[in-house]
Amino acid sequence: MFNVPENQASLWTTYSFQKGDLKGLGFGLGLFYVGERQGDSDNSFTVPDYLRTDAAIYYRRDNFNAAINIRNLFNVDYISNADNGRIFLQSGAPLTIIGSISWEF
Repeated sequence: MFNVPENQASLWTTYSFQKGDLKGLGFGLGLFYVGERQGDSDNSFTVPDYLRTDAAIYYRRDNFNAAINIRNLFNVDYISNADNGRIFLQSGAPLTIIGSISWEF
């Protein structure tokens, strides 16, 4: 099958301070690997593998949540999708930063 890697893996981990003045502050780091894959059903070309790194910093206290999520931290240039041909190869998103604030009640 085209656009399906033989190997793919991801790891996401977080750490939150549990005590003291920094209680509620946390950090996260994620690694996403997608292996080489065929670009079309004829197997006439391959799409290269890539490793993307994501990160987050957040603060959670009582019902308040605030976060900054960073996708593609090192701005890696990669192909995220092939359309069964060489005409359309979709590039992965560049460095993206998203902030959010929420209050739960």
